[in-house]
Parts: sequence; structure tokens; C-alpha cells
Amino acid sequence: MDTREATSATPGPTRPWDAFARARTGLDAFEHLVGGLGTAILALVMLVWLIATALACLVGVGLLLVPTALRGVRAVADRERARLSRWGPEVIGPDQAPLRLRAAVADPATRRELCWLVCHATLGFFLALTGLTLPLSAATDAAFPVWWRLVPPEAATPSPLPLWTVEDWPGAFGVCLLGLGWMAVAVGVAPSLAWLQAWPGRRLLTPASGTDLALRVAQLTATRAAALDAHATELRRIERSLHDGTQNRMVAVTVLLGAARRAVARDPSRADAILEQAQSAAEQALAELRGVVRSILPPVLADRSLTDALTGLAADSPVPCRIDADVPGRCAASVEATAYFVVAEALTNVARHSHARNVTVTVRRHDGRLRLRVTDDGRGGADEHGGSGLVGIRRRVGAHDGTLALTSPPGGPTTLEVSLPCGL
Repeated sequence: MDTREATSATPGPTRPWDAFARARTGLDAFEHLVGGLGTAILALVMLVWLIATALACLVGVGLLLVPTALRGVRAVADRERARLSRWGPEVIGPDQAPLRLRAAVADPATRRELCWLVCHATLGFFLALTGLTLPLSAATDAAFPVWWRLVPPEAATPSPLPLWTVEDWPGAFGVCLLGLGWMAVAVGVAPSLAWLQAWPGRRLLTPASGTDLALRVAQLTATRAAALDAHATELRRIERSLHDGTQNRMVAVTVLLGAARRAVARDPSRADAILEQAQSAAEQALAELRGVVRSILPPVLADRSLTDALTGLAADSPVPCRIDADVPGRCAASVEATAYFVVAEALTNVARHSHARNVTVTVRRHDGRLRLRVTDDGRGGADEHGGSGLVGIRRRVGAHDGTLALTSPPGGPTTLEVSLPCGL
């Protein structure tokens, strides 16, 4: 089959859907214009207020109104940022507005906001009125045959042609067709009007070039500090476990072996009992050493999967625990280890502090992230700064550029949600 024939044959069934999609896009554009009209009115009011403040500054009184005016400009700009973020990429603004005139003049973000305020209060307001007047006029003309006989003859004129007076039914239906045409035009041009109305905000209310990079550098610096802190904390924990547990057991074994050696010459029957004690101490030291090694990286996590490792945690938990895991494939080893220790610490907190009867651990992998949720039916009131290990969990999660959210109202339930990038 010829390519041109195939191309001409396929669009037929999709044309109604294309027309529907265009109409839907036009209706969405009208909604954008309505929202833009609201912020344009606020910008117009704020522009009048700024002009009044500037005129008052000529006599010195307006200097007292400058902080309020600057806060008003930032509030209107933030409202526009929120509106633009709902309909496209998020627009992030600065934290707070400078309250002094000299600082405001030196602040690039404030200057850009003032430029946007002038554009939106004039051009944005005009585009919003134009975009909303067109469909209203088109609807009025489309319904012309319904109402033209109810008004005086000199008032029976279509919206785009006020000098054309309709005197008969053919003219009335002609105006109806003209209204339908204007409605199609309005739906067609509405997306362009909405885009043009939002364009100054997209250009002027976004951070200056290099701001995103600076924020990312600051975020990575904080993440690196959290990773180093978590690493140092883990080393101290391992050192404390070896020093307080394994090392003491090995010292006891050494002492018992020395005692058994001396008892061989004096009382061989007593040496056998001492050697038995030394063997028991050596086994305990070996068990504690295995526990330390297992706390560094659980063998079941390396040999099998995260789900199996979490199932083992649930089996050892004093509180009945249910694991609901759906993790296709494997994540990076460090990510799985972090998820394992997050759940382990959370279950320990539940057993020690929550007085819960049941706990549920939900694990999902979605959009390149591993999401954990630990929920218990305990008494709630968990505090991150109350020494419950939540600070350590946050540091581990932050080291992987992840997020942590804790919800624990008094009376419960407590929900811990963690999101980690899956890695390579």
C-alpha cells in the first residue's frame, strides 16, 4: 500500500477524537484565563498601591508603607506561582521579601516580580478579558434566534457587527451561524491567549539562572554531611558492640584458658570444668560477633531478597508484624540495606515505646523509588527528638537523598513513610 494512501486512510476515525481533544484543550485554556484574571485583578490593585506608595515617598510618608507594599507584591507573585505550578512545572520563589527599599532595589527577585506585576496587571488583564469576552459574545449570538424578538428592533444586533440590525428570521439564523463560528474561533485561540498570559510569569517569577544549581549543590552538601554522619554513627555502634560484647567475651576466654592451664598441673579434674566454661564463653563471643556482622549487612539480604530479609525481621518482632511487599527486581545493595535497617529500627521502636498490638510494613517500588510504610496501632505521640532512633533513620535516609515523613498523633496510629531512590 502506498504511504500516502495509508496516511489519508487512518485520520478518518480519529478526527472526532481530535476535535474533542481540541475542545477540551480550549475549555482548559478558559479555566486558565479565569484564574489568570483573578491574579491580574490582584496585580492591578497592587500596582495602584505601589504607585500611591511611590507618590507618598516624595513627601517621606510613603517610606513607612514600603514594607507592606513589598510583602503585598511577594504575596501576589506567590499566588501566581501557585497557579502556574498547578498547570505545569513547579515555579519556586524566594523565601521572603526584603523589607527595606535599598535591599528591594538590589534584590533581583524583587525587580523581576515588579516587572511581572506591571505586565500581568496590563497585558494579562487585557488577555483575560479578551479570552472571556469572546465565548460570551459567541454564546449570545448563537442564541440570537431565541431572544431577538424580545428586544426593541434597534437592539437586535449581533455582537461583532453592532451596525447590522436584524429584521427577519433568516437574518437571525445567520447571526446564530456567525455565533457558532465565533465560538469555534474562541476555542481555537484560547490556548494561545492562556499561554501568552502565563509567559511573563514563567519568565520572570522563576529563579534566576544558576539558582537551581546552587540549591542542588546545597542539597548535595547536606546529603553528604548526613552520609558522613550516618557512617560515623555506624562505626561508633560497631565499635561499641565489639568493645562491650565480643571483646569482653574474648578476655573471659583468655582468662579461663589461663586458669585451666594452671589447673592442669594442680587439679586436672577442675581444669575440665574451666575448659567447659571457656568453650561456652567462646561460643557466646562467636554468637555476638555473628550478630555484629549480621548488623552490618544481613546475609539473607545479600543471598536472597529484601522481602525475605523483612520477613525474617517480622518473625523476630515481639509485636505481631505483617509484611506486604511488592518489589520486582533488586535495588542497589546500599538502598536495600538502608530499607532493612529502617524497618528494623522502626520495629524496635514499636516494641519499646508504642504498646501496639499489630504493625504492618508495606513496601512498594514505583517510578524508580522504593517506598516503605510502617504503621502500628499503638498510642502514638512519637517524637523525632525523643531519643527513639528516628534521628538516625532520617540520617540514613538523607544519605541516599531520600525523604522521611512521620505521622503520630496522640492516641495513634503512628505511620512512618520513607522514600528512597532505587539506584542502579
